[in-house]
Amino acid sequence: MTLEGIGDVVDAGRRSGYAHLRELRLPTIGRLVAAARGAADALDRPTLWPSRRGRWQPAPRAARRRATGRLRVTVVALEPNSFVPEPSPRPDRSRGLEVLHLVGGRAHLISSGADGRMRSASELAPGRTRVVGGTGTGRHYLVNTGDAVAVVVRVSA
Repeated sequence: MTLEGIGDVVDAGRRSGYAHLRELRLPTIGRLVAAARGAADALDRPTLWPSRRGRWQPAPRAARRRATGRLRVTVVALEPNSFVPEPSPRPDRSRGLEVLHLVGGRAHLISSGADGRMRSASELAPGRTRVVGGTGTGRHYLVNTGDAVAVVVRVSA
């Protein structure tokens, strides 16, 4: 028996002329986590923290350099007892993966359902990266539960 007649085996690894069979080059969770940790390390100095509070904004260039490829790196600084919703997904993109990494302070991630009711609350632990994302219909909120400014990095694909 030869493999010559089996097209799937012979053509494995080659580009297809069919659009629905094209390879999707999505970053792995490991790449997102590594980029978030690198960005958090770059933001270790409080002088690089965002001066505007309570809004997601592009991370400083020093933090964005740690993310290679088409990853988006944003950062938020939250005053004590304040919160921020996750950024709205862009209409031209399906909802992808994202990770959150706590740079400083204390924060919790609140997940709510489509009806607005809280589903879960989990603390963002220092030095740990939380994977968030999916196709759920609810929203996520980041809440500063400490008594100092909390800074969180978000890396999304």
